[in-house]
Amino acid sequence: MGVAGRSVGGMKLYQAVAQEIGGMIRGGTLRPGDPLPSVRELCHTRSVSPSTVLRAYELLELERLIEAKPRSGFYVSEHAESAPQPDISRPKSRSTRVNVSDLVFDTLEASRDRSVVPLGSAFPGPTLFPWTRLARYLGSSARHMDPWNTVESLPPGSPELRREIARRYLRLGMAIGIEQIIVTAGALEALNLSLQAVTRPGDTIAIESPTFYGCLQAAERLGLHVVEIPTHPIEGVDLDALSRAIGSHSIRACWFMTTLHHPTGAIVPAEKKRELIRLLSAHEIALIEDDAYAELQFSEEPSLPAKAFDKKGFVLHCGSFSKCLAPGYRLGWVAAGRYSKEVARLKIESSLSTSLPIQQGVAKMMQRGGYDIHLARLRGQLRQQQSAALDALRRHFPAGYRVARPAGGYFLWIECAANVDSLDVHRRALAMDISIAPGPIFSARRQFRNFLRINCGHPWTPAMDRAIQRLGEILRRY
Repeated sequence: MGVAGRSVGGMKLYQAVAQEIGGMIRGGTLRPGDPLPSVRELCHTRSVSPSTVLRAYELLELERLIEAKPRSGFYVSEHAESAPQPDISRPKSRSTRVNVSDLVFDTLEASRDRSVVPLGSAFPGPTLFPWTRLARYLGSSARHMDPWNTVESLPPGSPELRREIARRYLRLGMAIGIEQIIVTAGALEALNLSLQAVTRPGDTIAIESPTFYGCLQAAERLGLHVVEIPTHPIEGVDLDALSRAIGSHSIRACWFMTTLHHPTGAIVPAEKKRELIRLLSAHEIALIEDDAYAELQFSEEPSLPAKAFDKKGFVLHCGSFSKCLAPGYRLGWVAAGRYSKEVARLKIESSLSTSLPIQQGVAKMMQRGGYDIHLARLRGQLRQQQSAALDALRRHFPAGYRVARPAGGYFLWIECAANVDSLDVHRRALAMDISIAPGPIFSARRQFRNFLRINCGHPWTPAMDRAIQRLGEILRRY
């Protein structure tokens, strides 16, 4: 019998099985609604193990190509994509200094302008959030605040909010005490403080390729070298490449997004997260886990963070309310493990504290159930908007583009024809009052020239559809 870890032509056996079935779906041999072979049938016909088949089907589910029906089996999804997914990235393995801030600032400035269609925005649509309810909780917290709370809630932060965060971890089966949790001004401060806690200028860190540009800016600001690790658009960071990088470089820390990676939307499977923690723990390498989009997973059984497999405290797990509840409130946290005291000290040195009424207002909303009600509604809206955006791409983009369908979040990572220059597309689109995020801002070496990231987190209107149509017209010029 085969095993999931066996390789075929440079890829894992389960990946080869998934690629073959995915190719039949994309090519039209298997059509929406068609049943797939049972696990037992595939085990028999391919001489593979049940774990290989199940992992292949899990990968196809993450791509939204197939879906499981209770007591019935697996079927081709009614929303199966006709466009193939982008390939795994292939960055150079040597370390490099980072210099991307000017490029990031130049390309994201347009997101502030209301007259511009915000396909390049990093934020979901502001109308999707419960501002009135939040204001009530915030006002109540401010009116009834005990003056001594202003002292008690200095870093690590409001005990009430940290307790609610710890309870959400517990619902995932993770026992994380509030003494590990430091409240911050958004996830980005949590990530920056974490990076400061585990590195010194001149150190080398491993990052994904592509990666969140905030990671690149933080590394640039702190004078760090980075090694870019190949990253699959569905399964995330390549562990074999990471292991080789650890053998070749003195890597001090890793900054990874293992769930709903930005910009690809990849989700690292649970067993692969376990292997990641095993590898890093063996070398005592810290993992800064950026989990800002975790609450936006569409699945009723969300993927656990890599922190769930951390037994030695090397993972600094960074979360946020900015993407899922309160954009602009700038409220996040880090469960910093063995680095908790150092992160709390850095928080005091950098910004002293985070707004107490905001902390207590959000804690009240979590205590009274409003948070989960909002999240269920928000996920449903984002799923619908993603489907509308993918449909617009099918109708308006020239043939040959590649896009993955993430299982959550609100970004689409699109690979265009090889001769496309996304920086030029960005300039041309801005002239039409349309913003996009060009691929080079997601790379220390300004790679991904023919990639672009679009935001489908805003309510899908005729103006959004027309913007996709105009982008398609720009791309046809190439």
